[in-house]
Amino acid sequence: RGPGRGRTALAAAAVAVALALGLAAAAQFSRWSEASRLVTPHPAPPAVPPGSTGPLASPTYFWGTYRPHVYFGMKTRSPHAVVTGLMWLRQGGSLRHTCERGDGPSRYGWLMHDGENFGVQEIRDEGLVLRTEFVKQPGGDHGGDWSWRVTARMEVRGEGPAPLLSLFFYVATDGQGVLRPVLENGTRLAAVEGTAQELGDFTVTFLPPTGEGGEGPKYASYNFLATGVPGLHRLTNLVQHSLREGSVFSPPGRPRRRYLGVSSSGGLPGEPPRGQLLLHQVTLEAPAVLEVVLESGSAAPARRGRLAGPALGTALARHAAAFERRFEDTFGLGARGVPPAQRRFAQAALSELLGGIGFFHGRSLLHSEHQEEPVPGPEAALLTAVPSRSCFPRGFLWDEGFHLLLLARWAPALARDVLAHWLDLMNTDGWIPREQILGDEARARVPPEFVLQHSETANPPTLLLALERLLPDAPLPYLRRLSPRLRAWFSWLNRTQAGPEPLTFRWRGRDTDPERFLNPKTLASGLDDYPRASHPSAQERHLDLRCWMALGARVLAALAERLGEPPVPYRDMAVALSDNALLDRLHWAPELGVFADFGNHSAAVALRWHRAAPAPRPRFVGALGYVSLFPLLLQLLRADSPRLPALLDAMRGEGQLWTPFGLRSLARDSPWYLQRNTEHDPPYWRGSIWVNINFLALRALHRYAREAGPHRDRTAEVYRELRHNLVNNVFRQYEATGYLWEHYRDSDGVGQGCRPFAGWSALVVLAMAEDY
Repeated sequence: RGPGRGRTALAAAAVAVALALGLAAAAQFSRWSEASRLVTPHPAPPAVPPGSTGPLASPTYFWGTYRPHVYFGMKTRSPHAVVTGLMWLRQGGSLRHTCERGDGPSRYGWLMHDGENFGVQEIRDEGLVLRTEFVKQPGGDHGGDWSWRVTARMEVRGEGPAPLLSLFFYVATDGQGVLRPVLENGTRLAAVEGTAQELGDFTVTFLPPTGEGGEGPKYASYNFLATGVPGLHRLTNLVQHSLREGSVFSPPGRPRRRYLGVSSSGGLPGEPPRGQLLLHQVTLEAPAVLEVVLESGSAAPARRGRLAGPALGTALARHAAAFERRFEDTFGLGARGVPPAQRRFAQAALSELLGGIGFFHGRSLLHSEHQEEPVPGPEAALLTAVPSRSCFPRGFLWDEGFHLLLLARWAPALARDVLAHWLDLMNTDGWIPREQILGDEARARVPPEFVLQHSETANPPTLLLALERLLPDAPLPYLRRLSPRLRAWFSWLNRTQAGPEPLTFRWRGRDTDPERFLNPKTLASGLDDYPRASHPSAQERHLDLRCWMALGARVLAALAERLGEPPVPYRDMAVALSDNALLDRLHWAPELGVFADFGNHSAAVALRWHRAAPAPRPRFVGALGYVSLFPLLLQLLRADSPRLPALLDAMRGEGQLWTPFGLRSLARDSPWYLQRNTEHDPPYWRGSIWVNINFLALRALHRYAREAGPHRDRTAEVYRELRHNLVNNVFRQYEATGYLWEHYRDSDGVGQGCRPFAGWSALVVLAMAEDY
């Protein structure tokens, strides 16, 4: 019996070991499976059909100013595009190339840009005025030709010799394509001949400078640089490294002057080249006009002549007139009696949005709870507008829905293309990373702590606002391509951001340590430091997310109906989430008299090194601000809702949200009003005026003012006053500074944060047109 018991024990041990190994293997497989899903693209057919963005399928949008982070440059919608650009250096000053938030030009921005073939930009830099213009000309099989005109002049001519100005025009590759220099007299780069996969053969010609107004040739000195480049993000560094003080500017009969010029060859030590750079430096005295022409080899048979000189001037004038006609036909500001200065401002706001559209290619850096280390995502391409050319020259998910509201009015086909690109970023679970940092140029502009994208983090589904606008006229095949991805995205939001009870929702990814912050941030919501429950927990109910989900269900129901599919599950969810009685039960705070978040909250908080406060308890969050308005902003409330007067009072209250410049984000009597979140984290959504939320307010008020109900007249009055305040302030700040701003100070309306910020702040154009 002893040996038998031993064999039984050994067998049991073997079974236990096998079971443990099996469970471990199963757990490991589960982790691997979950981790692999993070980087697996969604299996639905792509929303952007393969080949549809190339030069044959989409010649109009193949070339563009798709490099929003540089002051002036163009590229194609190709994964490894040939890029062109402009740098300048006022001798003795700083080299300018990329749009920077701090030291840089006093003002710059597009005055006209049609998003397709034409643009005019003005840059003012310490007395220097640069006017950059471009025109595209169709032809051939590779996106056609284009021409640039850069006009340089000084605002005020001082005593003594005019300052020397160097302009650098360049062509560069990023791992694909071949460039060949064409030299004149051994020192002047007259042209660049090139070949690239999607461009075919092409030639970029640098014409000699002329005086302003066709005054004939202009004396200039020339330098050129031909070298390898380790990446497009290193172009500025490479040119700076190549500058030498040995060049001489010596016009006939004038004193010789030394200047910084690039050496003819060189590179960055220790950085192996990945592409080519050919750069043409022109050094002269302003005023001067310089032209650059790209001619596609396949367009040669039909080309009537080079688009330069008088022909270019005629084309620019023709496109400018067409832009103004199209702008008036689209927005009707002239017919509404809007003064010319405000119309020019509105044109510039739209143009800055269109000139801020970029094309990006690369891999995101992703992380999930199932992995210890970040992993690169699949290769992806993205066509998107950017919030700010200086601060945020990349794609942001919740910003883009607002951008598309304006873009859909101006160029619906382009808006549909952008929306489809965003949906193709989705992984197999339905998650879309909220910030798109694709390629070296984009990554070089982002602090390392913000590069990583976490798979539990959502973002407001504002793309559905744009889809709602596009839905009536969008082609059915397009909508059918989008439908499975939209459903997967909504399902992911519904599944991963669910709240503690049915029909409630909670943003994931909040900062978890309440001791480190005045109020832990909620980056997923887009409202960053807007006050939420002081102690993050699984019991939170977030009002704004509930309203976004109601909007999503409503739009998906409408999409299903348009496609002839059963809308029932989405329609039922939209009805349930819009149930005003249930909304009251879950989010109406009687003691506050407004809607609110709910969570584990203490109002007794302060930013101190050590604090002792009453313990938090489940309660409504006493923060009157933008979140309180979301049932109105996204139009969940009935026109006869008894809650509407309270929200109108909060909006119109001078000590609450009302200012002469727009609605502030947080009531003035809030304990978080204008308070820092940490010693190094200034207030963001804690009092400033934001155009995107003010636009949603105008959009909702405009609707409620037109619907029969007891609050119609009051709503119309608030609408008129708010629209007047917002439009006039954004216009005044543009006139004073030359910029649209990220947000505006509630005390005096002064622009704050990033500039230029012609992302959602450009929605002021739709407000001016009353086009919601």
